[in-house]
Amino acid sequence: MKTLLASLLLALPVWLVAARDLQAADLYVDNRLGDDRFDGSLPSPDDSGSGPFRSIGRALRNSAAGHRVHIANTGQPYRESLTLQGPQHSGSARRPFELIGNGAVLDGSAPVPAEAWRHDRDEVYRFRPLKMSFQLLYLDDVPAERVPVDPDATQRPELEPLQWCLFQRHIYFRPEPDNLPNDHSVSYSGLPVGITLYRVRNVVVRGLTVQGFQLDGINAHDGVSETTLKDVIARGNARSGVSVGGASQLMIQESTLGDNGAAQLRTEGFSQTRVIASTLLDHTAPAVLHEGGHVQIQEAPRTNQGR
Repeated sequence: MKTLLASLLLALPVWLVAARDLQAADLYVDNRLGDDRFDGSLPSPDDSGSGPFRSIGRALRNSAAGHRVHIANTGQPYRESLTLQGPQHSGSARRPFELIGNGAVLDGSAPVPAEAWRHDRDEVYRFRPLKMSFQLLYLDDVPAERVPVDPDATQRPELEPLQWCLFQRHIYFRPEPDNLPNDHSVSYSGLPVGITLYRVRNVVVRGLTVQGFQLDGINAHDGVSETTLKDVIARGNARSGVSVGGASQLMIQESTLGDNGAAQLRTEGFSQTRVIASTLLDHTAPAVLHEGGHVQIQEAPRTNQGR
């Protein structure tokens, strides 16, 4: 009897943790109505002080294995970089860890400060971003028309109105006649990566648009398995929409990758990527850039010449 009682007492903390996790299986984020001082348990605030978090990062810090993070689509982008890492952000085959976007936008772009611009010559202006390995310039949150530059060029190319180029570690931009650069809604790639996945298992990211990041929209860095991107749009990121590296295994399903700077899908290492019923828009960069890894395409994606 004492042995049975002791066993029950030892099991009690485990049962309490499991019950707590079950009750907290759904966390909510809303960047208009939310507050990071809330507990994230409700999609909208109530009189008790409960309600959604304001930031996705706060929800991830308060999540546990198998949780679902619901992101409200408020029409206002979420401007943050996210990391899903380890057992805390993993799940099981029956109950994956889910990041549910509901059509929301995760945006890494940043406005170019008016004081950063310097006049070059004619009607062309330039500024130097902090991060230069990959960059894009955006007008009204859409990648602007880029003029390519030969790596050995000693002079920048001529630019037509609303065109830009990257030359000698500066972004050059020509506004419309009789305008200054900041008479337009001009932004550049500010934050490095939208979503980094590292050593996670059984994860689903769905219904989310990821754009404007300086490297990748989504990067499955290493040790990722049984993970799916579903109904995801990865667009306008300076290097790739999705990058899969290390020994990661990733499925991209019913998603769209386009308008990214160096590749729509980039793979390296010993990674394995399955692309199912997805669209790769290859007019700005190659649809797939292999730097290692294996890509399997089922229901071959269409490659289009427009958004």
